[in-house]
Amino acid sequence: MKFQMDQDVYAVTARLLRDGGHDVVLTLARRESRVLVSRDRDFGWFIFVDLHAAAGVIYLRVLPSALRSVHEELGRVLKSYSEEDLHKAFVVVEPGRHRLRRSP
Repeated sequence: MKFQMDQDVYAVTARLLRDGGHDVVLTLARRESRVLVSRDRDFGWFIFVDLHAAAGVIYLRVLPSALRSVHEELGRVLKSYSEEDLHKAFVVVEPGRHRLRRSP
């Protein structure tokens, strides 16, 4: 899958995705139709207000103490959904669970 990492995402998360064979960059998600991975919940407006701003958003609700648990749940998300499923979706990933909402 193709991901854009927001500047606030831990480097270890980017490394986890790369090690999993995913294409991870720090460029514009919109231009290359990449799913944005961020720790900033305000990016949800990309999906629900500005429908052309990003291909999709994965919001990581994570603190350093819960990083391993969030990474495990992120792994479940990536196994459960295709890249196409994640386009136009806002996914909240937190320890032990996730929620996926699609744009209208």
